[in-house]
Amino acid sequence: MPTMHDIDDFLSQKRIAFVGVSRDPKQFANMVYRTLKQRGYQLYPVNPNTDQTEGDRCYPSVTQLPGLVDGALVMLPPSATTEVVRQCAEASIPRVWLGLQSVSPEAVQLAREKGIAVIDGACPMMFAEPVGFGHRCHRFILKLTGSLPK
Repeated sequence: MPTMHDIDDFLSQKRIAFVGVSRDPKQFANMVYRTLKQRGYQLYPVNPNTDQTEGDRCYPSVTQLPGLVDGALVMLPPSATTEVVRQCAEASIPRVWLGLQSVSPEAVQLAREKGIAVIDGACPMMFAEPVGFGHRCHRFILKLTGSLPK
């Protein structure tokens, strides 16, 4: 389980690769992308299947980003995350956040082996301030059940 220290450290960064943003603006990943962008994050969308998404240039992989980023937020199926973590290590990306539905044990293990700070699960929308009402409610429920990162 991630710690609040790791979450706060990740969210204090401003140059973030966003792996898994879609061509379909209705996807949850795109909602997260738009929200983080509105909150001042400099995001670099990564999707090998398109040159542009959400009005921004899209990159085929994290190894092809224009310069270093501070972290990578990954919102892909678990079967694809180990390769993304491998690319993050190659690109010297020091932090990786595997979204709630993106965690694979292999990706988490590889990140730790490569010295990458990893957040294994949790939704960034529950922590990126200002947190919306629905995500505040979700966070409150997790706190009640003892599942909120400490």
